[in-house]
Amino acid sequence: MQNRFIDLYSDTKTKPSPGMRKAMAEADVGDEQKYEDPTVNRLRDRICEILGKEDAVFMPSGTMCNQAAIRVHCRLGDEVIADRTAHIINAETGGTAANSGVMIRMLDGPNGVFTADQVKAALRDPNSRNAPRSRLVSVENTSNGGFGTVWPLATLQGVSKVAHDAGLAVHMDGARLCNAAVKSGTKARDYAACTDSLWLDYTKGLGAPVGASLAGSKDFIKEAWRQKQMLGGSMRQSGVIAAAALYALEHNWDRLAEDHDNAHHLAAGLANVRGLDCDVAKMQTNLVFFEIKKPGMTGAQFVAACNERGVGMGTSAGSTTRIRAVTHLDVNRADIDAALKVISDVMAA
Repeated sequence: MQNRFIDLYSDTKTKPSPGMRKAMAEADVGDEQKYEDPTVNRLRDRICEILGKEDAVFMPSGTMCNQAAIRVHCRLGDEVIADRTAHIINAETGGTAANSGVMIRMLDGPNGVFTADQVKAALRDPNSRNAPRSRLVSVENTSNGGFGTVWPLATLQGVSKVAHDAGLAVHMDGARLCNAAVKSGTKARDYAACTDSLWLDYTKGLGAPVGASLAGSKDFIKEAWRQKQMLGGSMRQSGVIAAAALYALEHNWDRLAEDHDNAHHLAAGLANVRGLDCDVAKMQTNLVFFEIKKPGMTGAQFVAACNERGVGMGTSAGSTTRIRAVTHLDVNRADIDAALKVISDVMAA
């Protein structure tokens, strides 16, 4: 048993640091819905600067950002083009259907990253009265279901051009956009320039407890506010949590490189454990996936055994043998080494 629990289940497990808590406690607040919260307004201005967009709205969650964006972009019966690993398909409780009444045309992109040619082939005939209208292309950067893969900027630019030439909008699920930017050296605003809307999450590697910001044109955000209201996301003195987001943007962005290094160290160690299979080259950022190859052992059994010994991880959706481990600011290199020791012991038992 570890002296303390090493939680690699997700980067959402991060907790506010003392500095972040101080910023929250001292936040200047007001009525968010009246645009009277100065901290929320500062966050809006900062995210517009980072992403190069005209306007932004602070939301309780990234899932709400996705759902609100789809509702703004699409109409009943329209179709969204996305990779089959996308969060909007696999982890939002069917929200695209329930909230917007839209279909999803699934693509098979290598590691969650599809191409302009794939989008072109998926477009519906706009003159057909039988087919749904192709209305939106949604990308996820980094691709969670694609091993944390970063979208190459040129690939995204190609996808964006095909979509825009065909009259479609482009939306980005930016749950880990900051990881993509740090890993690739690409500015977030360069990714954002390919999109009509996107959001950035504060609760993963950036370490804030709540929230995400959805950004786009002024007209888009005006409609997104309506969807936020309809979906129950309007808040009051939300500067308390916006302060955490501002602190995260200032203090925790560049340090994501440390999480990537720790993830690579973890993946390399896992590749040397008998009974496990980890393709180190696929693990680009802070998400590490590996397979249980030990006869008679399931992923659930492995996770339970590690949990009992003080290391938390999770099984990957749709697989009985794939495990996901995620590095973050509350896990250091010594923790990774301790986790590898536990994993080795479990596999040797």
